[in-house]
Amino acid sequence: MFTPRKTAATLLALVLGTTATFAANPDVGGAPMFSDKNIIENAVNSADHTTLVAAVKAAGLVDALMGDGPFTVFAPVNDAFAALPAGTVETLLEPANKDMLTKILTAHVVAGDLSAQALKSQAAKSSDGFVHLETLSGDALSAQVRGNQVFVFDENGNAAKITIADVNQSNGVIHVVNKVLLPK
Repeated sequence: MFTPRKTAATLLALVLGTTATFAANPDVGGAPMFSDKNIIENAVNSADHTTLVAAVKAAGLVDALMGDGPFTVFAPVNDAFAALPAGTVETLLEPANKDMLTKILTAHVVAGDLSAQALKSQAAKSSDGFVHLETLSGDALSAQVRGNQVFVFDENGNAAKITIADVNQSNGVIHVVNKVLLPK
C-alpha cells in the first residue's frame, strides 16, 4: 500500500527518470513525521512524546523550537520521563521550577543538523571515539557508536540510546532517545 509520502517520492523518481528511491521519515509515536514541518509541528503528533511536549510548553520553548534552527534534538520518550524518580516530572512542570526545566530541556538540543551518520563519522575520526557536543544550555553531551547503535551521554555519564534516528524536520533533525539526559 502506498502512503502519500511514498507515492510522492515514487512520482518524483518517475518524473526525474531515475530508479532512485527516496527515504521517507520514519513514523514516531504512531504518527507520520513530515520533513516540511518544524520540530514542534511534528512532535505534537507523536503519542510517545506527550510528556516532552508538555514540558516544552511549560518551559516556554515552543517558539524557540519552531524557529529557523537548524537544531538537533535528542527527544526522550514518555517512558524515559516515567523512569525518573517518582514526582520528578510533576515537580519540574511547576511554574516555580521553569528555569530548571528549561535547562534540562535545552540540554537535549544542539545547534546544527547532525544526522546519525554524521555522528558516526565524527566519532570514528575522534581520538577518543566520542563526538563532543555543546548543547543550547551550555552543557556537554558526548555521542559514541557501539556496534551500529549511537549512544548519547550526559555530563553525569548516563547513556541514552538513539532508538529512532534521522527524523528530518524543516528546522533540523530529531533523534528519539530512551533516556532523559541531565546536566550536572
